[in-house]
Amino acid sequence: MKKMTLTLVALAAGMLAGTAIAQNAQPPKAEPAMQKVLDAMAALKPKPIETLTPAEARKQPSAADAVKKVLSDAGQSTAPEPGVTMKTQTVQGKGGSFPVHIFTPEGTGPFPVIVYYHGGGFVIADTKVYEASVRALAKGAKAIVVSADYRLAPEHTFPTQPEDAFAAYKWAIENAKQFNGDPMRVAVAGESAGGNLATVVSMMARDQKAQLPLHQLLVYPVVDNDMNNESYKKNANAKPLNKAMMGWFFKHYGADPKSPYALPLKATSLKGLPPATVITAEIDPLMTEGKAYADRLKKEGVTVNYRHFTGVTHEFFGMGAVVPKAKEAQQFAADELAKAFNAKR
Repeated sequence: MKKMTLTLVALAAGMLAGTAIAQNAQPPKAEPAMQKVLDAMAALKPKPIETLTPAEARKQPSAADAVKKVLSDAGQSTAPEPGVTMKTQTVQGKGGSFPVHIFTPEGTGPFPVIVYYHGGGFVIADTKVYEASVRALAKGAKAIVVSADYRLAPEHTFPTQPEDAFAAYKWAIENAKQFNGDPMRVAVAGESAGGNLATVVSMMARDQKAQLPLHQLLVYPVVDNDMNNESYKKNANAKPLNKAMMGWFFKHYGADPKSPYALPLKATSLKGLPPATVITAEIDPLMTEGKAYADRLKKEGVTVNYRHFTGVTHEFFGMGAVVPKAKEAQQFAADELAKAFNAKR
């Protein structure tokens, strides 16, 4: 494990050095609603994540905080979207436990189930930061969303994160009936690092011959570590995610860079994975790899519905309250999940 971690640290250090080459790069222009959020984020004065310890980084203002500021400045409510109830339970993982938050839409059920994984580079954030996305999917897809607060790196070393993610998926299937869910209609979803975990869980289910998710929703997923591709160069200095931050996340994640359970694009085969919905954003270092993953899934026989959104940044998906394109992306994702669930009725 030590050798693998050092390998990834060295790789990340080299990539961080490459940031200097693109230090004058200007990311594409954000559309007006997105720019309001970026301005609000700047007003909150976050410190550069890559200069902080993980503990310090977890205290920094998030994109969700910026959305709340836009709403507050406009005199609008910052309360969570109504129509969804939440309760928390505990799942036992290898060597420890972690919470899952169960979001249930209005209705009688039994409901299909989405197991959701939040972003944050495997190092920061939790369900609370991504709650707007979770509630939108629960309402839009008319599904129960089980959001896993998997244990974070570097305190919990790889492969804790994918193992926790898979444990949450298995727990959701085994306990679905207890929370008014349908154990035969279970999908996985995630944003950024959570998109990575969603597709890794799909791989684990395939490899272990377990029940496959009906669908995988991958929103700008982390699937590779090529930090010199087109979108990394174009968005080296983008907000709220840039190249230096990704180097910091990789360093603290400390995963084996050769493992497909760390970087799914390195997998020998993607055949046999569930149908996928893949969403990417223009102003995002992860755009190129997200598109490449969608293309490779399709090439290897997986049904893929891919959608790219221009003028918006990484983290835009949860900004439906203030960014119309986020609302559009949420509806697209929810519709694709609902189609998968309805086909299984």
